[in-house]
Amino acid sequence: MSGSQDRIKISSKELLSHNWGELTKYNFSQKRQDGSWQELSREVYDRGHGASCLLFNEADETVLLTRQFRLPAYLGDSDGYLIESPAGLLEGVSADERMRAELEEETGYTVSKLTLIGSFYMSPGSVTERLSCFIGTYSALEKTSQGGGKYEEGEDIEVLHIPLKEALRMTRSGQIADAKTVLLLQHIALYGLPQD
Repeated sequence: MSGSQDRIKISSKELLSHNWGELTKYNFSQKRQDGSWQELSREVYDRGHGASCLLFNEADETVLLTRQFRLPAYLGDSDGYLIESPAGLLEGVSADERMRAELEEETGYTVSKLTLIGSFYMSPGSVTERLSCFIGTYSALEKTSQGGGKYEEGEDIEVLHIPLKEALRMTRSGQIADAKTVLLLQHIALYGLPQD
């Protein structure tokens, strides 16, 4: 919010829903570039911040991805089963700690080294979430459990090992349409794996 206090004035806010996250309606004034003020109203969804990670197997040249059902995608224009990089909400812990737990829970892999490549807004027009994105490596030796997610959270996650070149092709064809996953795949394609 630094630098915008003189351009934004919130006049009211109304909590519309407090279930999985909070949906709040804000009425505010925005000072436009020409110096005039405009009254606006927006709904903002706050579910906390999250983390995501793309793991690459150097020996096999594969990436570790998941496929799971996403109701919003289903209600849109897909079958709802998205191919994604593992991810989760922080829920009060550090991004790297959450990511390690999510990797084990969703994929069954326990990895030691993750490199943060950045923290990004995925849908800044309506959602407050900022996603910390990591890249790491994995091997068959790091498989410590079955993975698949938590039944009590409704997770039924399929673990996928996809050749990197194929995954990149899938982003172009639309078979991989999840923004965080596309971002991570393109990062590896552009910059390779992070160097120590």
